[in-house]
Amino acid sequence: MQVATRTLGGHEFKVRSWGDPALPMILMLHGFPEYGGAWDEVATRLSDRYHCVAPDQRGYGASYAPDDVGAYATSKLVGDMAALIGDRGPVIVMGHDWGASVAYGLAMFRPDLVSRLIIANGVHPVPFQRAMAAGGAQSEASQYINFLRSPGSEDALAADDFDKLLKLFSAKMDMSWLHGDRLEAYKAVWRQSELKGMIHWYRASPLIVADPGVPVEMPDLPLERLQVRCPHLLIWADGDTALLPVSTEGLEAFAPELTRAHVADADHWLLHQQPDEVARIIRDWLD
Repeated sequence: MQVATRTLGGHEFKVRSWGDPALPMILMLHGFPEYGGAWDEVATRLSDRYHCVAPDQRGYGASYAPDDVGAYATSKLVGDMAALIGDRGPVIVMGHDWGASVAYGLAMFRPDLVSRLIIANGVHPVPFQRAMAAGGAQSEASQYINFLRSPGSEDALAADDFDKLLKLFSAKMDMSWLHGDRLEAYKAVWRQSELKGMIHWYRASPLIVADPGVPVEMPDLPLERLQVRCPHLLIWADGDTALLPVSTEGLEAFAPELTRAHVADADHWLLHQQPDEVARIIRDWLD
């Protein structure tokens, strides 16, 4: 693995990479509360045939982390990654969790930069908003978003050596992979970023979370603009308790070239729990 600092739009971002830069590029976008190093297990298994590139996105780790919530609008996050791709496009783009929102944004709004789209337990904005607005299981599972959006949540999560963040991170899911040196590496990144920037992603998002049992009217969405026109692979582990399968229902209407693949014995953290299987699925699909 190599680590470098890249200047994107006048701002500095830390970027990790695996494999020969002459190989086809896979841009790997992490979610909350991870960082570019979260891709190490999967990237290592793909680096013989692909140049895997994983930035610390805006607000994370050592990368640019402005204080203004508006600086974390999707257009800004997508713009960062469009600048990172630059003249190497189109490339394969892969996202997990919040990284999926940026990956989808690139595929929808900068299709010239994306040859193929891979999502691992992440969601397209329309099926996700529909599920969160319905007042059902996904609305209930997403109530933590209201806490994260509240003033001072970053301080509460950082207290007692990130005790509350770790509990949020691991709610009802297998965190046996996060221990020892890896846990210390995560804590080092959290101390560096001070959490505020990564939580601003939630505050900047226009997504509406209904109260359980109280559905809300769906906002108008530009459905025609939210199409994924390149080949799209969705890798899903059904043990996820934060993102439920209902949040992907109807995805085919937005991604006509969609392939679904399932990973057994894993949850939201499938990239760490089943990296061999995730890498195998990616290889088979790309071949």
